[in-house]
Amino acid sequence: MVRPHLPLNAFRAFEASARHLSFTRAAIELNVTQAAVSHHVKGLEEMLGTSLFKRLPRGLMITPEGERLLPVLRDSFDRMADAVERFRGEGIREILNVGAVGTFAVGWLLPRLQTFAERHPFIELRLSTNNNRVDLAAEGLDFAIRFGSGAWHGTDAELLFDAPLSALCLPRTAQELREPADFLGRTLLRSYRPDEWTRWFEAAGLRRVVQHHSSIVFDTSLAMMEAILQGAGIGLAPPRMFERQLTSGAIVQPFDVNVPVGSYWLTKLQSRAVTPAMGAFRDWLLDASGAGVTPRKEAPVPSPQ
Repeated sequence: MVRPHLPLNAFRAFEASARHLSFTRAAIELNVTQAAVSHHVKGLEEMLGTSLFKRLPRGLMITPEGERLLPVLRDSFDRMADAVERFRGEGIREILNVGAVGTFAVGWLLPRLQTFAERHPFIELRLSTNNNRVDLAAEGLDFAIRFGSGAWHGTDAELLFDAPLSALCLPRTAQELREPADFLGRTLLRSYRPDEWTRWFEAAGLRRVVQHHSSIVFDTSLAMMEAILQGAGIGLAPPRMFERQLTSGAIVQPFDVNVPVGSYWLTKLQSRAVTPAMGAFRDWLLDASGAGVTPRKEAPVPSPQ
C-alpha cells in the first residue's frame, strides 16, 4: 500500500493545540515557536479544505471537523509512544494489558507479581482492576481475570481455582462464638447475592433458620474485609483471597464451613491471537495457581466478587 504524504509535524501541532486549546502552550510542549505551530495548523487546514479551530481572543475552540480528527491522531501518537517505550536496554519490551477483579488482584495476584517480573523482565504488565464487569475488546485487554462459572460469550476461559465463601471475623468476635447458631442476632456482611448466608447456615447444619440479624451489602470483598477489620460485623468472603490477614491473625475463620459460589478464571477473546507475552503470563499464572487447563466457551454469567 502506497500511503499519501502525511504531514506529521502538522498533525503534532494540531494534536497538541487541540489538547491545550492554545497555540502558545502547544509551542511550549513541542519546543517550537508559536508562529510555527500556527503555520503548521493553517497548512493542515488548507490541505484538508476545512477549519479545525475557531480563533478566539483568549484561545481556541475546536470545530466539529477537528473533533473528528483529534481521536484518530491522539490514538496514533499514543500507539507510537507505546511502541517506542518497548525499546529499552538491549531488548524489546512487550506490553501486556490485564484486567482483574479487584479482590483477586489485591488478595492473590499482587503478592506474587514480583516473581513474574523477575522471570520476564522484558514484559511490561499493565494491570487494571474492575468489579467483574469488563469489556475485553473495548478496554484493549489481552486477558481478564474474572469470577463466575467460566462461561462468558465470545471468550476462552481457563480455570485458576475455586473460591468458596466462609465466615470471617475479628479474633475477639470469634471468642464469643461456640457454634454457627451464635451468628444469629449479629450483623452479617455479604455481597449482592441474598442467599449467601442462608446457604452457609444450611451447610453448617442449620436448616430453616429464622435470620434475626442486621445485614450490610458490599459490591466487593475488599470493602467487606475493611468493614470486618473495623468491627462492623461477620463477613462471608473467600478465605483464599485474604491469606495475609488470616496468617497474621488479624482475622480468623471460626468454623470450617464453606459455600461454593464460583471460581476465578483467566479469560481472553476467542479472536485474540496469543502473543509471546500472553503465553508467558498464562503459563506463569496457571503454574502459580496450581491450575490445570479447562477451556470453556459459553454465554455470560456475570457474578461480581
